[in-house]
Amino acid sequence: MKIFLGSDHNGFHLKEKVFAYLVKRGYDVEDVGDEQLDPDDDFPQFAQAAALKVLGEEEGEARAILLCGGGQGMAMAANRFKGIRASVVWDAFEAKMTRNDNDSNVLALPSRMLENEAGTWQGIIETWLNTPFASAVRFKRRNAEIDEL
Repeated sequence: MKIFLGSDHNGFHLKEKVFAYLVKRGYDVEDVGDEQLDPDDDFPQFAQAAALKVLGEEEGEARAILLCGGGQGMAMAANRFKGIRASVVWDAFEAKMTRNDNDSNVLALPSRMLENEAGTWQGIIETWLNTPFASAVRFKRRNAEIDEL
């Protein structure tokens, strides 16, 4: 599974930690920016870069992890793209539910909450990456309805 990783200035330091964590565990990770800490950068460009990469992967197994101060901005920007299901997640339970029920393919993390909580963000990421989509008929129907909006 390919994982695209992006952040604005508020998530930059946590993104660096997440990148190292994922690479150490053998995941195929691509950083879509920002490449350096820039206090004046804007999150929508990184959400767009990650969303387009996820949608462009031929195997259909790509996912993205996006980080900004509260996670909400990244999720709102990423969700503008048909086929993206971005979820703001703050604990492992929500990570499990958004994968199981919603087939989330973009994880938006609130760096202000998680920056100093290594055990928490690691648990969120592991749960999100390893929870399969339940594929229940009602879940598939709902995802299709979202794409038709």
